[in-house]
Amino acid sequence: MQNDAEAPQVQLLQLTADIVAAYVQKNAIPAAGLPELIASVNSALSGLGQPVEATPPALVPAVNPKKSVFPDYIISLEDGRKFKSMKRHLGLLGMTPDEYRARWGLAKDYP
Repeated sequence: MQNDAEAPQVQLLQLTADIVAAYVQKNAIPAAGLPELIASVNSALSGLGQPVEATPPALVPAVNPKKSVFPDYIISLEDGRKFKSMKRHLGLLGMTPDEYRARWGLAKDYP
């Protein structure tokens, strides 16, 4: 009799065996390729219950950073809006000027 801790592992092995058997019935595969097929199916099934690591979307500035500073205003890379001073805008976004520069890879002397 198996204990509760072994049940998921046994079920995984049974599913792996069923899938590999069904695949081999319909597809010609050399005997040397079976271990790789079994490992591949087992790995795929093992990962089904795991959360997928979401990759953060690449940051795309609203405007080119080189074209965001003008004598009369500065354009926010976050939303493309024009401002005379960015401090209040960054505060509303929950960022400090240093965090903003780090987020967009800007130089320390960027206004």
